[in-house]
Amino acid sequence: MKLRTTHEKKEGVKGFFRSLSIGFFLAYRDVRKANIWTTLLIITVMVLTFLNLIVVSGILVGLIQGSSDANRQRYAGDVIVSTLPKKTYIERSADTIRFIQSLPGVTAVSARYIESGKIEANYKNRTRLSDKVDQAGGLVVGIVPEDEIAVSQLNKYVIEGDFLEEGDSDEVLLGANLLFKYTPIDSPGISTLKNVEVGSKVRLIINGTSREVTIKGVIKSKVGENDQRIYMVASELRKIIGRNDYNVDEISIRLVPGADASKITSALISQGIDQTAKVQTWEQSEPKFLKDIKATFAILGNLIGSIGLAVASITIFIIIFVNAITRRRFIGILKGIGIRSLAIEISYIIQSLFYALCGIVLGSAIIFLFLKPYILAHPINFPFSDGILVATLSGTLLRAGILIVATLIAGYIPARLVVKQNTLDAILGR
Repeated sequence: MKLRTTHEKKEGVKGFFRSLSIGFFLAYRDVRKANIWTTLLIITVMVLTFLNLIVVSGILVGLIQGSSDANRQRYAGDVIVSTLPKKTYIERSADTIRFIQSLPGVTAVSARYIESGKIEANYKNRTRLSDKVDQAGGLVVGIVPEDEIAVSQLNKYVIEGDFLEEGDSDEVLLGANLLFKYTPIDSPGISTLKNVEVGSKVRLIINGTSREVTIKGVIKSKVGENDQRIYMVASELRKIIGRNDYNVDEISIRLVPGADASKITSALISQGIDQTAKVQTWEQSEPKFLKDIKATFAILGNLIGSIGLAVASITIFIIIFVNAITRRRFIGILKGIGIRSLAIEISYIIQSLFYALCGIVLGSAIIFLFLKPYILAHPINFPFSDGILVATLSGTLLRAGILIVATLIAGYIPARLVVKQNTLDAILGR
């Protein structure tokens, strides 16, 4: 009894592989003899479905990833050291900066002085004290131009006028969010300067001290911290705020490409600098709302991709079902001459797999050989971000697997429904 059971198992395995072999042959024959335009249409649907799964989610996440990358490249650097919540500046800044510069992997350091202030325009045209003051508030940042360029390359994002130079005593650089010309929002909670351009005289007010300065340039970096700031040369800001101890408020650090930012933060913390300042990698300093929006957009992308996946599954189901129905007599003849139902079902599953694999391979080639490099070189110009396409190999393989499984199911069900019909009825077309 045990021997007969073992024999039956062996025969079952042989029968399965025989059905698999016949199924491959039938699938190859059907695909080879199919109308070329129909085949191309099905493959196109699969390519577009796969692109929808990857690209939509990738663009949505990339929109926020672009903001995150800009925050790193144009503001925070790889590591940022800032003032502790209960302090007004970084104590022993000079010693901290010297230690940072001595660390291996550090290529540039920008020390910034930061004070709250206001910028007032068109004050010479006011005829009455009751007239509304044309002013905007922001952080006044004192920088060493050469150091700032080395860390953030902020000079590349001057959209009007020129970047600051050492020796510019009475000139400032304004963030675009402070000007109505670039941020045309008229809201009680948001103040922007009107009728102001490069070369205009404005009044800078810091802690009750005012100075008339000239707008030298306007910066638009798509980083909120930058575009809401008023930049001037560090030595001039020190004079206004009376800070002669050289203690700064923010230190941005640029590392060599590939360097581990966490090692630098660990070195700073081991030196005790975390007792006088907040030490963070660029990821740790990233605003929480960016992380939340990134996660939200990833969910939205997956939701939209799921709809596309459902459409592709239904499309494959209809194609296989119609194909099987129209060839019902042929299927009946195959069964009549002894071809097992399993072999016929496998043939349709393999056809579905063929269409899915073609779509995945072509879609992956489009994404990784064309779309991703192109968008990386030419980011999508969103209003608040230079969007990129986020597409990882692991994420792509996961979605490819999902598409294959959905396609196999969509191909099997209609084939099973047709093959189950009575053989004689199928041959006679009843």
